[in-house]
Amino acid sequence: MGFWCLLMLLCAGGVLTKPTYRKDRMRPELELSDLLIDDNQSFQYDNEAFLGREEAKSFDQLTPEESKDKLGKIVERIDYDKDGYVTAEELKSWIKRVQKRYIYENVAKIWRDYDTNKDNKISWDEYKQATYGYYLANPEEFQDGNDQFSFKKMMPRDERRFKTADLDGDMAASREEFTSFLHPEEFEHMKDIVVLETLEDIDKNGDGFIDQDEYIADMFAHEEGGPEPDWVASEREQFSDFRDLNKDGKMDKDEIRHWILPQDYDHAQAEARHLVYESDQDKDQRLSRDEILENSNMFVGSQATNYGEDLTRNHDEL
Repeated sequence: MGFWCLLMLLCAGGVLTKPTYRKDRMRPELELSDLLIDDNQSFQYDNEAFLGREEAKSFDQLTPEESKDKLGKIVERIDYDKDGYVTAEELKSWIKRVQKRYIYENVAKIWRDYDTNKDNKISWDEYKQATYGYYLANPEEFQDGNDQFSFKKMMPRDERRFKTADLDGDMAASREEFTSFLHPEEFEHMKDIVVLETLEDIDKNGDGFIDQDEYIADMFAHEEGGPEPDWVASEREQFSDFRDLNKDGKMDKDEIRHWILPQDYDHAQAEARHLVYESDQDKDQRLSRDEILENSNMFVGSQATNYGEDLTRNHDEL
């Protein structure tokens, strides 16, 4: 039985399975001049950075009139000082709030499934049993070498991350600790583990670095004898110019951190600036309700509405 097929089977049977977190590779913020040159690129950036499948599905159920009506109510909430305009700072604060709420709601949805003894903590044993119990109890069903290797690799990797999240060292995660386990990119004390897992994902030759070929292979499966797309050539230039900071032909852990967790990059601020820039018709550096509603498709597809999910909520839930 194939590994991923088995994972789907276990999920369908009520047994929880969670592959360890793999950090989405983050692109540096696009300059506004770049956005002007290629609008398709800017929309693709928004989608890659902020669009979620399930949230988009919920928005699809609304008519344009319904979506604009609900978006108008959200605009009233974003306008904290009630002056009739939304600034980039107000939009950034709202996006951060929505992002944080999404993370904690995600944890709340699955908490009961892992906290099997209902003591309001999730021990490593509870998590291990829920996630890997079937594999541990039925090793004979995992005869394929790749299947066994995958499970054997995933479980210690999860345990390592769990111990990093477990700040008090009792091997039982509080809600905050479990949140950092599931969403390590959001917590400062977890960022080393994000870097390490990224390195392990991409470093195929096991030398402790990411070279250019490994960097490209993470994004593009090259067919033997086939040409590389133009964007791959651009990514090779990105690697040489911006990823490999010390120009030794490879990325070490510090360079990987700079790549996937840049200190000078704020996703919420970048999204807010982009939304204001694209929708500010009178160029007064703020958005009126009408300006937002006239560009409603951009906001629906952004984190400002939790990928459209907020448009299906009752106003009192927001």
